[in-house]
Amino acid sequence: MAKFKETSMGAIFQNRVEEYGDQTLVMYKNEGAWENLSWNQINEKVRNVGYYLLSKGVKPGEKIALFSPNRYEWWVADLAILSIGAVNVPIYATNSAEECRYIIENSDSIMCFAGTKEHMDKILTAKAKLPNLGEVIIFDELSSPVDGVITLNEAMKQGSAYPGKDEFDERLRPINIDDVATIIYTSGTTGNPKGVMLTHNNFVSNVNQLNAVDPEFLSGDHTFLSFLPLAHSLERTVGYYAPIFLGHKVAFAEDVSKLVQNLQEIRPTFMVSVPRIYEKAHAGIVAKVSTAPPVKKALFNWAMGLARQNLPYICNDKPRTGLFAFKYNLADKIIFSKLKVALGMDRLAGAMSGGGPLSVSDAEFFLGMGIKVLEGFGLTETTPVTNGNKPKKIKAGTVGPALKDTIIKIGEGGEVLIKGPQVMKGYYKNDEATKEVMTDDGFFRTGDIGEIDEDGYLKITGRIKDIIVTSGGKNISPQNIENSLVGSKYIEQVAIIGDNKKYLSALIVPAFESLQSWAKENNISFNSRKELISNDKVIKLFEQEIELFTKDYARVEQIRKFTLLETEWSQDTGELTPTMKLKRRIVNQKYASVIDSMYPPE
Repeated sequence: MAKFKETSMGAIFQNRVEEYGDQTLVMYKNEGAWENLSWNQINEKVRNVGYYLLSKGVKPGEKIALFSPNRYEWWVADLAILSIGAVNVPIYATNSAEECRYIIENSDSIMCFAGTKEHMDKILTAKAKLPNLGEVIIFDELSSPVDGVITLNEAMKQGSAYPGKDEFDERLRPINIDDVATIIYTSGTTGNPKGVMLTHNNFVSNVNQLNAVDPEFLSGDHTFLSFLPLAHSLERTVGYYAPIFLGHKVAFAEDVSKLVQNLQEIRPTFMVSVPRIYEKAHAGIVAKVSTAPPVKKALFNWAMGLARQNLPYICNDKPRTGLFAFKYNLADKIIFSKLKVALGMDRLAGAMSGGGPLSVSDAEFFLGMGIKVLEGFGLTETTPVTNGNKPKKIKAGTVGPALKDTIIKIGEGGEVLIKGPQVMKGYYKNDEATKEVMTDDGFFRTGDIGEIDEDGYLKITGRIKDIIVTSGGKNISPQNIENSLVGSKYIEQVAIIGDNKKYLSALIVPAFESLQSWAKENNISFNSRKELISNDKVIKLFEQEIELFTKDYARVEQIRKFTLLETEWSQDTGELTPTMKLKRRIVNQKYASVIDSMYPPE
């Protein structure tokens, strides 16, 4: 019989520790080699950190910030905080000292866990303006002591000597399912971030809902690879709490720059990702093929033809038969299996995509090769998952039907409205903002525009706040057009411009690997990216690609002018959020003169 009633992730974790004991829970890289930690070993650390927090007098409901990249210690700190009834306030590992200050102050956090010395330094910089912030606990070791800072190892050592160890279970048992478990600050493309209050019930409901999509699909022995920020609710719920709930292993990628290497080393059976990762993998393969010898190129194109024919089979979970099955198996043997090995995806049973729209061409590329990419939908405010494609009925271009116990309806202006147990408690200390996003009949306003098909599958067609209103009064969703354009192997990133303008234009970051291969094939010499994107033949190529990929759009949605940019957008350069979403306001500000040049005065 389960030791704890499963009303919180802390309780669920304790029950799984009883069940899985010495089996491996996490894998992490230590000085170049992968090491394993069992459920029991992680639990010992969780309890020792919990005892330490208790020894410091942390009360139920008090807030503790967590500022670190993905690593197993993030889990340890989180589970310790939640298990004693405190509230975890995660901060994106890439945030600045000022952003940290705002979150810690707004959330009333009394302590902070920091990952590395760099994270600790940012917190200490902010601490001067944070009179209520007490101790900082750093995961890494320190070369010399720092005032007001204790290392995690030292905290665990002190915790293990705490006499009131019964207190841990005494705190865990009475946790109310409606109590706040975390306050996640939205990465906000405009203004100060808002603190989303998610309860224990939100998380427990959402992992149960995820499992209910297809319990058989997620059963058995799975290994996940964790690389999305744990501060984001997608990784937290689907890449961390779901594996704990289901008793699966999780390996921690070193960082995104080593993702391909870590994929090859771990060969996960399940992964959770944002569309950018699938886009880059797809674009990288297409670029490599473009420089391959003619025979290899022909073989690849033949295999891709069979991959397209495979879509009805994999999307509807139907076995391949007859001559097609023979040809597909041959293509798998000589092309797909090798591609999957190169990507570290040869054992992948399923992959979840969320956090933004996945283009149909990227989804179909992986599906065709036999990798079940399941696009879902949700927001931080919905813990996050509200919809997901079913493994036995996948519709590329949709985010699937609503999860169990979730009601989705389309409101005024096509807005997607949601009601379900995963909807947040509200915004912390911001009743006005909470009221704004809730309808009178209790539905959460997502701010997304969508439509529901005859099978109940939701398709997201844009964001209300991103809608472009041209000077002629036409409403246009830029997301749709952008999604179509990144289907071109020569287009890496794109932003559609046109608010208050007479026509649409586009800022385009080319997929330089593919473009450079094309230029060499066409005897175009260049010494720099700048020279390459200024070439008349290159500009002509992009004109043709834009025309091809937007041919199904109305006249008002056609792109009249475009500018090619030589530098990729990233979070570091300011154009993307930590979850790789485009910050349109920043792009408009940063490229104002470029945009103006596409709209000459008449």
